[in-house]
Amino acid sequence: MISIPMHSLRRFGLACLLCLLGASPACANDLHVGRPAPDITLHTLDGQRIALHDLRGKTVILTFWATWCEPCREELPLLSRYAQAHAKQGLVVLGFSLDTPETLAQVRQVASSLHFPVGLLGDPHVPGYGRIWHLPVSFVVDRRGVLVDDGWNDRQPALTQERLERIVTPLLEPSSS
Repeated sequence: MISIPMHSLRRFGLACLLCLLGASPACANDLHVGRPAPDITLHTLDGQRIALHDLRGKTVILTFWATWCEPCREELPLLSRYAQAHAKQGLVVLGFSLDTPETLAQVRQVASSLHFPVGLLGDPHVPGYGRIWHLPVSFVVDRRGVLVDDGWNDRQPALTQERLERIVTPLLEPSSS
């Protein structure tokens, strides 16, 4: 049984319920594989600002998660190891937590074991990406800033080692620039 804190249910409302029931998320109008990824800025827990447009020349994974999301908690260590192993090849992972400020201590605890920056999203409505409620969900952006993988269109959107090797690893090759 999945247990979701009441403050999170209030925040995400019907969207969370639909997600738990397996309903398909609505895609954002601005989000299209093969087109430039909409800009987004991570406001990290330590006060930095990291904008996607400043990361041109790097392969970027935008991952959206929450401490109360068990599949997210299973995916994060895998993503952290992958990020650490491929950082020298130009991989950057940005972690957007959908937790609320009330659970900041839990977010910090999870983030302390990760090898990528994390911040609170603040609002599940992300311009260009739509309402983030299908968790975990990640988006992959190539070195040119083009969206190459859209987590909305995968029935099982959690990143796996196989999926990372199939989608992200080829983007890290020098010839993929």
